[in-house]
Amino acid sequence: MNYPTIQQVEQADREQLCRWYRFLLSPSSDEQFHAMEAICDRLRALGGFTPELSKKIGWKESYENSR
Repeated sequence: MNYPTIQQVEQADREQLCRWYRFLLSPSSDEQFHAMEAICDRLRALGGFTPELSKKIGWKESYENSR
């Protein structure tokens, strides 16, 4: 899974933000760090994870589950 752009983060829904938060590797550049920071900020603003979203997303990234 690739890091999103800031514009993609701003347009993403809560589920997509949760997927990025769970499955993206730790940031390895300033650009990735800023993207992850934006993901975290936006996800918090939208209410964060819920048990239902966590269950829906699961713990194993798969092609069907990623967008």
